[in-house]
Amino acid sequence: MGFAFVGSQYHLEVNGKDYFLDLLFYHFKLRCFVVIDLKMTEFKPEYTGKMNFYLSAVDDLLRSPSDAPSIGLILCKGRDRSDVEYALRGMTQPLGISSFEITEALPESLEGSLPSVAQLEAELERLENSD
Repeated sequence: MGFAFVGSQYHLEVNGKDYFLDLLFYHFKLRCFVVIDLKMTEFKPEYTGKMNFYLSAVDDLLRSPSDAPSIGLILCKGRDRSDVEYALRGMTQPLGISSFEITEALPESLEGSLPSVAQLEAELERLENSD
């Protein structure tokens, strides 16, 4: 509750270069943007550098003076705790890393209103190949 969907593959232009955020939300209670980067692979430390760049760009290009700093979330197929700890050490941006698992079953009340597992997997695969 309190989230607004801003966009998928949200376009940012920085110095004439195009960047696309996998998912961008705005949280009304926290008054900040939330950037989500989806990865179909195990966590890699370089993902934090990319997210740090995205958060800095969103803060400079989209954030208003009354907004809090943007928050980043990297969702990976898996993660090693040590890799995550080393990658985040010294980072000042609010950033989290989590793993995900796609299940085959949806509650009946959500069937038809959400994309199928096959559609989600296809989109995640497409995103992975675009990196």
